[in-house]
Amino acid sequence: MDSSSMRGFYRISEWLMNFAYLNLLWITFTLLGLILFGSFPATVSMFVIVRKWVQGNRDFPIFKSFWDSYKKEFLKSNLLGLILIIIGGILYTDFLFVKGHDGNLIQYTYYPLLILIVIFILAMFYVFPIYVHFETKLIHILKNSVLLMIMSPLITIMMVTFIIIFYYILRFIPGLTPLFGASLFAYIIMWSSNLVFLKIEKYQNIDKQDA
Repeated sequence: MDSSSMRGFYRISEWLMNFAYLNLLWITFTLLGLILFGSFPATVSMFVIVRKWVQGNRDFPIFKSFWDSYKKEFLKSNLLGLILIIIGGILYTDFLFVKGHDGNLIQYTYYPLLILIVIFILAMFYVFPIYVHFETKLIHILKNSVLLMIMSPLITIMMVTFIIIFYYILRFIPGLTPLFGASLFAYIIMWSSNLVFLKIEKYQNIDKQDA
């Protein structure tokens, strides 16, 4: 094996180790927060790390960055989580109610409600990337996640396609889930979202030049 192949093999191995390590951190800190209080700060911290990777930053201490973010964003991320759970719970309850009744008037709300649920699920993919990329209030995170999803249908479709493909890979090889499940999902979402962010920044620069 020549030196270039060795370097490529080493680079791939290092990437896989970093993803596995990040996945372990996510699982550990989710459990440390008793799942309910740990999952959202751990997820935000994971997206902080993958955002740096997506932007080409590899030279930083993963654990320190994860831990600092976990502490800093603990309350705010849990508040975001509470809001998302409430919204999702209301939509799910409404869906069960509509599905379980046969009245004509109620059935008219079935498809509009289904569209709302799809919008909510797709917008969820942008919530954490927006959270870690922009310094903004929770209400703006929720609003912008919907706006970016609607403004970038092709990127959203691409993101969902990659997520579905990766989901079936994990189903085919379930042993990969505890190693790479969360971290690679986060990377796919952050990489796709970053394309939207770059497009927005490009338009902003054009507007500044025209001003």
